[in-house]
Amino acid sequence: MLNVNSETLCRLIQLAREFHAKEAVTIPEKPISPADDWARQVLADHAGDLTFQEFLSIINDLEPDQQQEVVALLWLGRGDFDQSEWRDALIEAADGWNDHTAHYLIAHPLLADYLADALDQFGFRCDEA
Repeated sequence: MLNVNSETLCRLIQLAREFHAKEAVTIPEKPISPADDWARQVLADHAGDLTFQEFLSIINDLEPDQQQEVVALLWLGRGDFDQSEWRDALIEAADGWNDHTAHYLIAHPLLADYLADALDQFGFRCDEA
């Protein structure tokens, strides 16, 4: 069972879709420099974006274990884990947790699709109007 409210997850999916649909958003698939914080550097250009700010706010308002669950959902939807490995995904997310979770998540251009796929595996669907 998920600890993050499905309405919250659906809002995150909606925000991720809106953010990544904007023309000015470019996030390289691979780092362009050896710096570990390449995604945060790219995303810094969007600091004034209200969609980006709302996404960050929602993630940062979650408890650490809930943030870890969202990361594990990303991995599940991306195919890094399958549903039978859910506990392993949660453990790995907990081991790697830090205070840059929101930036890590939004740096994935297909985040909305990954989260939606993972939710579907748990039997949840977001209504998209």
